Amino acid sequence: MTQLDLAASHLDRMRAHVESCLPLEACGLLAGTLSTVLQVIPVANAAHSPVRFQMEPREQLAALDRIEAGGLELLGIFHSHPDGPGAPSATDIAEAAYPVVYVIWWRPRGLWEARGFWIERERLTDVKLHVVADPA
Repeated sequence: MTQLDLAASHLDRMRAHVESCLPLEACGLLAGTLSTVLQVIPVANAAHSPVRFQMEPREQLAALDRIEAGGLELLGIFHSHPDGPGAPSATDIAEAAYPVVYVIWWRPRGLWEARGFWIERERLTDVKLHVVADPA
């Protein structure tokens, strides 16, 4: 996938979640169809760490069940790097288990930014985060 379409409200929801989790890493799932995000599902970070995330297993399972029940697909996983970098860490790359877009939130110059990546066989490819109109 080279592009992920999401509404400004989806970015706002992710940004609010990562901000609320400071100083720890935040995480969550992105659900939708084809390459269009329709839902942002925050999940608690069971690692309670500023440099690592592990989705809380029960919340992650409930979110995956919700995605499936809604006829949607898992399109992405997002998490934050409160103190950088703006790319997946070596751990993120080694643990990338799903064929989805990985969205990393980071704070260069104190303002949150998001970047998308496709991780396959420990190789990174940039994925454009394309902002579309909010769903009606």
